[in-house]
Amino acid sequence: MTWAGTLLHIHVAPSASVEMEELAEARLIPGRGIEGDRYLLGTGTYSQKPDIREVTLIEMEVLEALAQGEPKIPGLKAVVDPADHRRNLTTRGVPLGHLVGRRFRVGETVLRGGRMNFPCPYLEELLGVPGLYEGLLNRSGLNCAIEAGGVIRRGDPILPLAD
Repeated sequence: MTWAGTLLHIHVAPSASVEMEELAEARLIPGRGIEGDRYLLGTGTYSQKPDIREVTLIEMEVLEALAQGEPKIPGLKAVVDPADHRRNLTTRGVPLGHLVGRRFRVGETVLRGGRMNFPCPYLEELLGVPGLYEGLLNRSGLNCAIEAGGVIRRGDPILPLAD
């Protein structure tokens, strides 16, 4: 893989349905999650589901495409702020679909891509944007495990690692 991306935003929420809080930096704890986030605390909507969800990522390019009306869903031109998409990390220049099962570095940490995330109908309801669920199909982010913890900061590079 020959790409290099950037970490644009870091968000956490202490429990399900609570507004996301943006952080300048965050501590990632291997096997657990992001310090202060609902999935580390076991208070997330999907905390009891048998799936790796220590950190979730989404591409800024997806949010920009939605704002421009892509994909072409009748009536959908949605502005989704990085604080509103319910994922922890917003990236730029990172091909998340190519990272399933692969390791990559975010700042001083190492993550392993799990499965691609499914959009949540709740998000469409929460933001009051009809069609958002369909607009996020197949591009709603990546669930990841934390292999090597540490601190991440806005602006950190995101780089692929050899497996």
